[in-house]
Amino acid sequence: MTSFADLGIIDELCEACAELGYKEPSDIQKEAVPWALQGRDVIGLAQTGSGKTAAFALPVLQALRENPAGLFAAVLAPTRELAFQISEQFEALGSGMGVRTTVIVGGMDMMAQSVALSRKPHIVVATPGRLVDHLENTKGFSLKTLKWLVLDEADRLLDMDFGPSLDKILKAVPRERRTLLFSATMTSKVEKLQRASLVNPVKVTVAEKYSTVKTLKQSMLFVPFKHRDTYLVYLVNEMAGQSMIIFVRTCNDTQKIALILRLLGFGAVPLHGQMSQSARLGALNKFKSGNRNILVATDVAARGLDIPQVDAVINYDLPEDSKSYIHRVGRTARAGRSGKSVNIVTQYDLEVFLRIEKTVFPDDKKMDEYPLDKEAAMIFHERVGEAQRAAAIQMRDKDRNKRRKRKRTDDDDRDREEQIE
Repeated sequence: MTSFADLGIIDELCEACAELGYKEPSDIQKEAVPWALQGRDVIGLAQTGSGKTAAFALPVLQALRENPAGLFAAVLAPTRELAFQISEQFEALGSGMGVRTTVIVGGMDMMAQSVALSRKPHIVVATPGRLVDHLENTKGFSLKTLKWLVLDEADRLLDMDFGPSLDKILKAVPRERRTLLFSATMTSKVEKLQRASLVNPVKVTVAEKYSTVKTLKQSMLFVPFKHRDTYLVYLVNEMAGQSMIIFVRTCNDTQKIALILRLLGFGAVPLHGQMSQSARLGALNKFKSGNRNILVATDVAARGLDIPQVDAVINYDLPEDSKSYIHRVGRTARAGRSGKSVNIVTQYDLEVFLRIEKTVFPDDKKMDEYPLDKEAAMIFHERVGEAQRAAAIQMRDKDRNKRRKRKRTDDDDRDREEQIE
């Protein structure tokens, strides 16, 4: 069995790995860490849940141990949640070193972030847009002392149109630096970014493009569209006590489904991009701590979030492509554990489902049907209908209150402008 020490990791960091329960390195860590420790630029391609964060955090922390001067490393991530999570992992692994990290993301106070940057952190974890804001507007802040640059979830960084911000950051960092790029897939955009940012990189791949792990049990449930909520509640009830993520397409449906489940006595919290940052982190913490065992989310939760104990993923809405499907179901069956996914398929989803099925099972194998007791499912129909109506009223009232509040704010602003005139 390979150990972290065998990869060249120093005793202090090996002890931190043991304290965090990392028994042995994952495949991506075995492949990427030795090259990074040798000072080579690395491109790491690995499926979700493979231990990518530690694959770049360990070499960065080890290099920092040898040369703890100034702002040492910047890690770029596509979402706020992933940035906070990466920072937590750096702090956990580097707890014995007194490592200082700062998270710089949108939706938070710029001034408070400027103060945090002035305290000379060793590592900045950021979303690209907000990091550029500070490079352009925060006096005294620069990336001139940077020794390491990490691009995590690079394919998603580019899918989310961070290209112009990345170009500005690459111009602001020293040419003499180490660069690590991690991605689930090698798209043409990622190849272009690789050519612009890495020097003679080593490419390590530990998974085929578009693959799900063997410990994941996948199934489908074909239901009429009009009864979809009823069958969802049936599934949730069947899995009572297990932790699960329910993926839906829109922010509005996220709120609606979470409300329906709560009205029926299930501990559900919503997570979507229109929530404030504090509300998003609050929902995530409730789910991670086990305070709530159901997370109803858009694709904002599909990638990067390290939530170890997710027993099941339910696709209430199927994603539009196979890549998104693989990232969603990759929230469960992580780090060698087993897990299950159930896909709710209606008459309107058949084409998308068959396309996903063909990608996931290229040898013409079919996805298993979820064992369904239709009579038991339809027992929930009346109660679900009542919960749907109550949820619609609550959402309408909330929306009306928001509009009133907005109108009051606009009226107050107008009154102030008139007084000034």
